[in-house]
Amino acid sequence: MNKAILVGRLTRDPEVRYSQGENATAVARYTVAVDRRFKRDNEPTADFIPCVVFGRSAEFAEKYFRQGMRVSISGRIQTGSYTNKDGVKVYTTEVIVEEQEFAESRAESEANRSSYQQSAPAPAPSAPAGDGFMNIPDGIDEELPFN
Repeated sequence: MNKAILVGRLTRDPEVRYSQGENATAVARYTVAVDRRFKRDNEPTADFIPCVVFGRSAEFAEKYFRQGMRVSISGRIQTGSYTNKDGVKVYTTEVIVEEQEFAESRAESEANRSSYQQSAPAPAPSAPAGDGFMNIPDGIDEELPFN
């Protein structure tokens, strides 16, 4: 079984491109900085994991994910290789994302974002109702990456 689950912060806004051909598909790439459990010499360390996501999930990442945001993803690890322009073989490892979600509240994200480079603001959700649940505006069903 090949399954990877990561929780970390985006190192930059997702980069989205579209495949060529009749049925162009969105392909988003982003890197997640995941803190290591054990520190070396009392200094925090992190792994920087490249991630790739396709289709409507890629469009969702482009629209809502921003640098510094804490996210949770699950997917599979994929390795590969290619020969660069200098004739050197380069090996790659990345996570092909199957599921992605926010791993912090909007308020936490905005508080933490102040320590990162400011980027375009994320769309504002409706104010929470008295029961603690957010009201979802009508017509948003078409934008959500799930049924």
